[in-house]
Order: sequence, then C-alpha cells, then structure tokens
Amino acid sequence: MGDAGHSGARSVLEGTFALLAAMERLGQAGVTRLAAESGLPKATAHRLLQQLADLGAVERQQQGQYRMGPRMFRLGQAWQPYPGLGAAARAPLRRLASATGATVTVAVLSEGRTLIAHASPGELDERMPVRAGAVFPWATAAGKLLVAEARPNGLFGPLPSGWRWEAAAIQERGIAFDRQELMEGVSCVAAPVHGARGRPVAAVCALVDPDGPLERFSEAVRQAGCAVSAGLRAARSAERNRA
Repeated sequence: MGDAGHSGARSVLEGTFALLAAMERLGQAGVTRLAAESGLPKATAHRLLQQLADLGAVERQQQGQYRMGPRMFRLGQAWQPYPGLGAAARAPLRRLASATGATVTVAVLSEGRTLIAHASPGELDERMPVRAGAVFPWATAAGKLLVAEARPNGLFGPLPSGWRWEAAAIQERGIAFDRQELMEGVSCVAAPVHGARGRPVAAVCALVDPDGPLERFSEAVRQAGCAVSAGLRAARSAERNRA
C-alpha cells in the first residue's frame, strides 16, 4: 500500500511538472494543446490545471487559455543558483551597465546550457532583450568560460573542433568572447565569478555592440566579476560568524 501510494504521488507530480513545462514552452494554451504537449490525458490535464489555478500557480484566461500564475513567479524568484549570488551581483551589475551601456548578466551552467540568473538592461536591449530565466546554448561567452573551467561531459554535446585551444586561451586570460556567434549584431565579453572555495560558479557577461575591439570591455567586466566574487566571500564570512 505504501509503495503504491508513493508511486501514485510520484505519478501526479511528474504529470504536474510535465504540464508546467508544456506551459513554459507554449506561453499560453488551452487544455487540449497542453494535454498533447505534456503527454497527459485531456481529463487529467484539465483536473491538474484546475487544482493549479486554485493554488495560484496558473491563471485561467479568456476562452479557456492557461498561463503561468503569480505564485510560480514568486517561487521562481526565490531560486538561487549559488547562495547569495543575487545580492552580491546587484550593485556590480548596475555599475557595469552604467559604465559601459552594455546589457549585463550573471549566467550559470544548467543542464548543459547557459542560464541567465540575473540581468541589468542596457543599450542593446531592443536588439536582444535578455531577462533572468532565459536559456541559451552553452557556447555563449559565459558558457564557454565556465565550460573551460569545468570537466565537460555529455550534457554539452560534442565539443567543437579547436575547443582545446580556445579553452586554454580562456583559462590563460580569464576572459571569454562571443563575436556575434549567438546573434548577429551582438557580441559578449564574460569574466568569472568565484565562489567561497575559489572555483568559478557563475560568469558576469556584457552584451555589447560588435563595432570595435571587444578587449576594450575586458577590464570593466573582470572588475565586475571580482566585485561579485568579493560579495560572495563577504556573505560566506558573515554566515560563518553568525554560526
């Protein structure tokens, strides 16, 4: 009985998350489309959507459309890829955006992709708006920098030819570049954020106009990464003192 109960609960949870994942992909959709996308029977999808709506996790729109609700937003805002990263990054990101005019982000690697954890808009925002929660292929400037410091595995897929030499160059200079590789008209410069143990846990990335040498942004981005790293160390030290 106990095992069956656990199995049933797990099945409901898997169905719920499949439904939410489908909603994330579609943005807004009706029961029939969400059921098809999540692989659930329509009656099951309808029942779960009703329960999620009662909890505020999804919202029912006109003509039977559903979208993410405010409760999911609030819960999502509480997530941190590394303890204290949001608080440590806030001021350095604003300063970097103000000094360079760049759209500035803090990114981490998640499931083999580059995940934007925090963002501060800049001059290129209309060309390529980037917000917290956005996901890109791993081979961004931030992703390349973090992969160069990590032990690559199958999550990243086949590494490009010449990656060994590019990774060595990134490790040597401590900076990674994306020269319009992700999007034409947008280049990126990334520097590491080091955690309490000195290992890179994230990257500060400036999205800039590709006109002119990207190296002119290197020092400002590097300093921002150092400032975020210092904030993480200070938060860790304060935590130890409280303990």
